[in-house]
Amino acid sequence: MNILLIHQAYAGQEQVGGTRHSELGRYLIGNGHNFSVIGSEVSYLTGKASRSEEADDSGIRFIGAKTYSGLHKSYFHRALSFISFMISSFWLGLKMNEIDLYWGTSPPLFQILPTWLLAKLFRKPFVFEVRDLWPAFPVDMGVLNNRLFIKLAESFELFFYRQADHLVINSPGFLDHLLNLGIREDKISIIPNGVDLKYFPENIDGSDFRRQHQLGNKLVVLYAGAHGLANDLEIILKAADKLRDRSDIEFVLVGDGKLKPGLQAEAEQMALTNICFIPPQPKSKIPNVLAAADLCLAILKDIPMFKTTYPNKVFDYMAAGRPTLLMIDGVIREVVENAGGGIFIPPGDPNALEDAVKLMANQPKRRVEMGLAARDYVGKHFSRSDQAEMVEKLFQELLSWD
Repeated sequence: MNILLIHQAYAGQEQVGGTRHSELGRYLIGNGHNFSVIGSEVSYLTGKASRSEEADDSGIRFIGAKTYSGLHKSYFHRALSFISFMISSFWLGLKMNEIDLYWGTSPPLFQILPTWLLAKLFRKPFVFEVRDLWPAFPVDMGVLNNRLFIKLAESFELFFYRQADHLVINSPGFLDHLLNLGIREDKISIIPNGVDLKYFPENIDGSDFRRQHQLGNKLVVLYAGAHGLANDLEIILKAADKLRDRSDIEFVLVGDGKLKPGLQAEAEQMALTNICFIPPQPKSKIPNVLAAADLCLAILKDIPMFKTTYPNKVFDYMAAGRPTLLMIDGVIREVVENAGGGIFIPPGDPNALEDAVKLMANQPKRRVEMGLAARDYVGKHFSRSDQAEMVEKLFQELLSWD
């Protein structure tokens, strides 16, 4: 099969961001297929230029699309970034020959348009992968409140759901939303987020990372991921403030995003000495980063729609054998609790986070047991190779119908 993925935020193993598609692509190439990606020349997380065209050691061909770089300036500039990628990715897709299947993924929804157009133009199957429910998430967060725009966005969402030959969702929590819109269940496949344990060897040592950032023998509570509106990271600052007298505890935030400068300024204004901000790390370095942690934190704002999500970072935490402090309710809570791999903390509650950190600080044996249980569970139930096999089988079935 010759497969083309159009994905503005695509990241390879040496880039910053989620590597779901890189790992799935490697599996497909290993089974004799061709896998190409049209992605942005500008990093989705940092807004900085990253790359143009390359083939990595797995054989994945990456084609960089010209993209407006003002991604984090404002919502208007973000829309310009999305639109510029939409146009340039379509133009690049027109030049690619002998593609058998077009794979689109959202968010953002903008990049689904060129994927659908190319599939229609060349009369090939179109797979729509839903990684977030848009516009439901920004509406629930209060980011989108213009009724006309919401109605228009919902109309586009439903149009593409109906136009897709098949829909892939990465969380079972999304299923009801699609069914309530009238999408047939046999048109939907759940292929969840997951991990490849080979990228997280059990013997990884995080001492170099600790040394580099002067963490010593402190209890490290680590958050790795986006610093955006959805992530509610001010809760971490409030918890750090309450624990400022505990010199043996350090909060470490790894990543980037629109709100990071403001969070850093706030932490400085609060004179917090027990929190540090570290630049985003490529996926190849994340295992070493997580190995330096004692506890890993996953946090989102306390809104109903976030109960449907399977955040990538939680699966990485589990694969690294680290217990998760989970400030997200819903389907991901079921995963962590079924694994015995962490503890749930009510979202939006800095007092509860403070209590959980103090509790786990005094239970080193329990931390180890939780980490081992988490790794074992995620390896058995969320294996990337099993998920890649599902993707390959789905694509082959779609092509046999064509």
